[in-house]
Amino acid sequence: MKIFISSARKGLEDERDALDGLIRALGHTPVRFEDFSAQATPSREACLRALESADVCLFLLGPFYGYVFPETGQSATHDEWVAAQAAGKPSFVYRKNEVVFEPDQHSFVRILEAYATGRFRDSFHTSTELMTKVAQKVRELESAGSPLAFAKLDQQPAVRWASDGQASQTVTNHDSALEVHVVPLDFPGYSARELDQLGVSLLERIRATRVIGSEVALNPITSDEYMAVSLAVSRSRPWDKPQRGELLECRLYKTGQLSTQASLPRDGSGAILDPDGLPRQIADLLRFSGALNIVQADRVVLAAGVSNEALLSVDTFDPTRSRQISRPLGFGRSGRPLRTEPDESVTLAALGAGAAEVAPHLARMLILQASR
Repeated sequence: MKIFISSARKGLEDERDALDGLIRALGHTPVRFEDFSAQATPSREACLRALESADVCLFLLGPFYGYVFPETGQSATHDEWVAAQAAGKPSFVYRKNEVVFEPDQHSFVRILEAYATGRFRDSFHTSTELMTKVAQKVRELESAGSPLAFAKLDQQPAVRWASDGQASQTVTNHDSALEVHVVPLDFPGYSARELDQLGVSLLERIRATRVIGSEVALNPITSDEYMAVSLAVSRSRPWDKPQRGELLECRLYKTGQLSTQASLPRDGSGAILDPDGLPRQIADLLRFSGALNIVQADRVVLAAGVSNEALLSVDTFDPTRSRQISRPLGFGRSGRPLRTEPDESVTLAALGAGAAEVAPHLARMLILQASR
């Protein structure tokens, strides 16, 4: 395994150096900025590239926040935490006890702990104690195998599809939208008070994922059955130019179902179901759902769907040019949408480390329906 170590070095010098030797002794590869940067302050790009290649992330919280990058206004560790959650990386947090946090670090710890629900957290006093706890966690990871575990469903849960009712104004501006739904298994649902509280935090949670830019407007939507946030879509390109798919809406139902909607990639010939791109888009939406840290059930049921339009086609999306010829499915605006029919549940890892494994199946089922 490649194990990424994230922290400010100041105040944690002994711990970082000890972890490097420990991880190597356990037969794994430590990834630290000390090993790929000749400067005291590592480049943000180098840190994030290294994190992308890692299998596991260790976050150490010491007294100091660290150097603040002017482009993000955050420290390297803060940026790496956001990136790890968005990518669904297994993340383990260790907080040093009996130290005084500087103000920026104290604020970061509060943010991290608020959004670390469901993540492993621990504390330590000495580097020796930290080594013992990390060694135990690495051995657990070695014996855990795949984080995904599937089980057949005795009864299909009710899935709420946005295309069955009135979609948000953002979605109705697109003729075809991809829906990805996460339904927690054996979940009693939210009370009106709980749904209201989660709805209030939904905008902040979406911002915290860093999946969208700070310039994107977020519009809250309130209903008796759900709380939602729609995103202002890009209008920078003419309709006849290639446009990548983008997130349109996030919706949390009173039943506990968490749903995301996104536009499909499209060009002047219509929307495209790309056999290579669709699995990646579904996986990104699953990771985004996990990064919100709302669903906490042990097992979930996943479903995906696409609303049809007259010009929807199965093809390859080219971001540099529009197609000259396309073969629309021809279902028309009143056609039956494409939808998967869930017949099994899966562990919560499907919203993180396992997203790339479960997404291709959902994409294949949609494309198979389209081909028929």
